[in-house]
Amino acid sequence: MLRVLRPVFQPFVLPHWWQDALLLLPRLVCGYLLAFEFGAVKFGLPWSPPDHNLGLFEVSFWFPNDVAAFGGIFALFPAFFAWMGAASEAVGGLLLLLGLGTRVSAFLIICTMLVAIFMQQLQQGMWNMLPAAGFLWAALPPLVLGSGRFGLDYLLAKPRRHETI
Repeated sequence: MLRVLRPVFQPFVLPHWWQDALLLLPRLVCGYLLAFEFGAVKFGLPWSPPDHNLGLFEVSFWFPNDVAAFGGIFALFPAFFAWMGAASEAVGGLLLLLGLGTRVSAFLIICTMLVAIFMQQLQQGMWNMLPAAGFLWAALPPLVLGSGRFGLDYLLAKPRRHETI
């Protein structure tokens, strides 16, 4: 099973360290902003603002109503989609920041941002969808390349001396 999942978690390493460092910057900024600014107000984490009164992994009371307003399947399961969206921002942002499960978290962030762009922000004009579009674009390189050499995925996926590939 580990061999099957290895390609998902093993990052590509670019030829020069500075190329990986250059791709690290948007990953860090995107991960930080999602985990500590945007996601923390919707999803209960230890660093969520105390005035939001969120328990651990709890979604803000207003968020399922916003999600239900999208209609369709979102109206059928608003609590589930609100939890998934808030978790992908907050926890996915943290994982992106650390470079852990980078491709999976980037995929979930991209899905969340596509929903935010097309179901929420597009009707309010291009300017309002700019943050979601920025997060989507920042998550694309980690989706394809993984964390590079500057992430926990790189450290965890390195073959051990006794391991045969």
